[in-house]
Amino acid sequence: MYGLKEMLLKEKLYLENIVAKMDKEEKIAPEGTLRISVDHGKVRYYHCIEDKYGDYIPRENKQLPRDLAQKTYNSSVVKAAQRRLKLIARFLSGYSDDEVDRLFENLHSERKVLITPVELPYSQLEAQWYATPYIRKGFSEDSPVILTEKGERVRSKSEKILADYFERNNILYKYEKPLNLEGYGVVYPDFTFFSEKYRKEIFWEHEGMMDHMDYAGRAIKKINNYQKNGIYPGERLILTFETSQEPLNSKIVKKLVDKYLR
Repeated sequence: MYGLKEMLLKEKLYLENIVAKMDKEEKIAPEGTLRISVDHGKVRYYHCIEDKYGDYIPRENKQLPRDLAQKTYNSSVVKAAQRRLKLIARFLSGYSDDEVDRLFENLHSERKVLITPVELPYSQLEAQWYATPYIRKGFSEDSPVILTEKGERVRSKSEKILADYFERNNILYKYEKPLNLEGYGVVYPDFTFFSEKYRKEIFWEHEGMMDHMDYAGRAIKKINNYQKNGIYPGERLILTFETSQEPLNSKIVKKLVDKYLR
């Protein structure tokens, strides 16, 4: 299952943050534990340190029972988190998303031709996807001629920056491959990729004139329609934005590529 390792690593980070937070709170928590007694409908709190029955906590001291109860709860959470962290570590030590792919990929070429794999390795799926032709959106006569390093025509300098970055990093893409969004019509995402994680296409839209009201309105409408079609930012939709005061940020581009396209 592709993406399982990433999910577990996120869960691992989440649990580690919980443990770290609880450890900090433990250092400032009061000593001892809380005992609660209910007698004839009346609740009484006791502060237990050495005596299991503890000392009665006056009603006006509302904070101490809260702190002691929170301390015990936090301790239980830490124990549960640590158990789960051990399970995740044990699982990850022997797990790889592409294990089934590698079983086929590592075979001798003569053996491969005799076998039908359970599913095609990602490298073959991506190659087939990349080789499939498509019809790009045309250019108007007054459009500036902007060419990428590999000689592909794009519509803006920012798109050239993105395309050149993908090319230099050996990331296969299709420029302005048509996509039909139900209820909206055909759109031409700036870049389309074949995702190893999803085994589906993912899309990169660069919205380059967000300080122009009409442009921004159209961009928002298009993004909303992506979402109506089940294509969400942070999953199968990558977004970058630009204004005249905030140009395309190369550091953000690198982080997005590392997160979604590596």
